[in-house]
Amino acid sequence: MTLDVNELVGEIKDTISGILNKDIKEVGGFSNRQLMGIANQASLIAAGIVTGEITEETRDFFLDQLVQLAHNFVRTLIGLVIATVERLWNAVVNILWQAIAKATGMALPVFTAQ
Repeated sequence: MTLDVNELVGEIKDTISGILNKDIKEVGGFSNRQLMGIANQASLIAAGIVTGEITEETRDFFLDQLVQLAHNFVRTLIGLVIATVERLWNAVVNILWQAIAKATGMALPVFTAQ
């Protein structure tokens, strides 16, 4: 039996699209919530500086905390992107393994991510 390359490409594209669509929705929701929180925190800090509730002595503390919030947000996004890439990779390799196994009639060793 031969591999239908067009069918294989279509299956890979469909799988990739499904994973990306799901993950983009989840990351988008997470991002919006986090960015709103960070923006609100920045607004509170700005207001506190203007009103004098945040003094010169405490300003750096609040600004450093805001930097940490932004840093943690971006690091989390990086982690989510890495997890998505790993899911894509595993899905594509599993589709390829299944297609080869079907075309050859051979059982291939189970693919596990390195």
